[in-house]
Amino acid sequence: MEKNIVLTMKNIDKNFPGVKALQNVDFTLRAGEIHALMGENGAGKSTLIKVLTGVEEFETGEIRIEGKNTPIINHSPQEAQENGISTVYQEVNLCPNLSVAENLFIGREPKKAGMIDWRTMRKQSKELLEKLDIDIDVSVAIENYSIAIQQMIAIARAVDMSAKVLILDEPTSSLDDGEVEKLFALMRRLRDQGVGIIFVTHFLEQVYAVCDRITVLRNGTLVGEYKVEDLPRVQLVAKMMGKDFDDLATIKTEGSSTASANPVVISAKQLGHKGTIKPFDLEIHKGEVIGLSGLLGSGRSELARSIYGADKPDSGELEVNGKKLVVTKPLDAMMHGMGYLPENRKEEGIIADLSVRENIMIALQAKKGAFHLFSKKEQEEFTDKYIDILQIKTADRETPIKQLSGGNQQKVILGRWLLTNPDFLILDEPTRGIDIGTKTEIQKLVLKLADEGKTVMFISSEIEEMIRTCSRMAILRDGAKVGELREESLDQNSIMKAIAGGGN
Repeated sequence: MEKNIVLTMKNIDKNFPGVKALQNVDFTLRAGEIHALMGENGAGKSTLIKVLTGVEEFETGEIRIEGKNTPIINHSPQEAQENGISTVYQEVNLCPNLSVAENLFIGREPKKAGMIDWRTMRKQSKELLEKLDIDIDVSVAIENYSIAIQQMIAIARAVDMSAKVLILDEPTSSLDDGEVEKLFALMRRLRDQGVGIIFVTHFLEQVYAVCDRITVLRNGTLVGEYKVEDLPRVQLVAKMMGKDFDDLATIKTEGSSTASANPVVISAKQLGHKGTIKPFDLEIHKGEVIGLSGLLGSGRSELARSIYGADKPDSGELEVNGKKLVVTKPLDAMMHGMGYLPENRKEEGIIADLSVRENIMIALQAKKGAFHLFSKKEQEEFTDKYIDILQIKTADRETPIKQLSGGNQQKVILGRWLLTNPDFLILDEPTRGIDIGTKTEIQKLVLKLADEGKTVMFISSEIEEMIRTCSRMAILRDGAKVGELREESLDQNSIMKAIAGGGN
């Protein structure tokens, strides 16, 4: 038997109503390794983590952890922690108004004569963070520090509580490149100290930058476990998708480059919203996919929201198909053929307790009006059509949307807007946090819509995705539109120069 194994999960089965979430899945983690858990949305990654940490029960199989003579079953995250398994999530679970030291020792504060020994707690906190090369003031409230620092503090707390297994669930989604590097340095340091780390991420380049092994899941089953050096990226993608790698660079069609000769659908002249987006000019043509590119906080979402009326513009004017339009609320935009898929699907997109059917129908019903209700049969036909077109994985149309994976929730919201047959569709980060296969499907769908004469505004943080999808790009920086790039100039160097220096 292999030495230094810290965690073994064998033959794990987990079922939800109508869905086999995990079937006979094995997973092995060694001490002193960073192990990527990879798979498309709906592959079973989150379920496997929940089973391990006691959030969900599993039907069959066993979990063994180093130092325990018998298999363990965690009935809660707290019990998992007692067994040496700690999780740090993308949304950091800390108390923002408490100090760093209080967060590190919450529930286990050092005491003297029955009272909290603040001096000792601060001293121990400083020593703990110094070991991990984190130099901050431990007496300051944690809300004063960046998300990256907060994640490192959460990791430090987990490690200090004798974590043998540290689970990092999408920890880099909200971090910039510099913060990601600091997190990776901390992960490597912990690996060298013998901690076993499970790293869940959607970023392929990060897997190859920091991981030692990769386990791939697909549709709730184990595809395999691989050493990073033995699994080239193209093969990893193929294993995750269950098919040969589709070269996304070739998905554009000839039609995308001729859209600039088509009629103007949207014309913004000095449109702006005080405090979010400076006045800008922008013309968008029928059948065009226009991208908005810029760093986080550059004003991409804000520009889109001002056109759609989610943030009511306070300067300039907007024309739609040559007619002046005053948008005071999103319904005005919707009635004039616009659709908007927001960046934050959980807060602004899905209605968690409603079914897939209700989530798909809601925009069209709002457009038609409360006094003209669709029959149940019509609703079912519309819903089934988009479940089929978008390949939405759901037990049935009445399943609450909150039970679907992130990528499938995204497809439902996309189906909602496609059902309204919009002339102009705004997609804000439509592929963020979803798997490669679904990304490809959404990118191909965007280009198909453009070929059919629809106009799409596409916002993404991934430059490669923008190059594959867009026929033109507007560049933003510090809340202002600073330039445009046409298709012949859409390469990484030109875009990065434009973002950094502003210019056409």
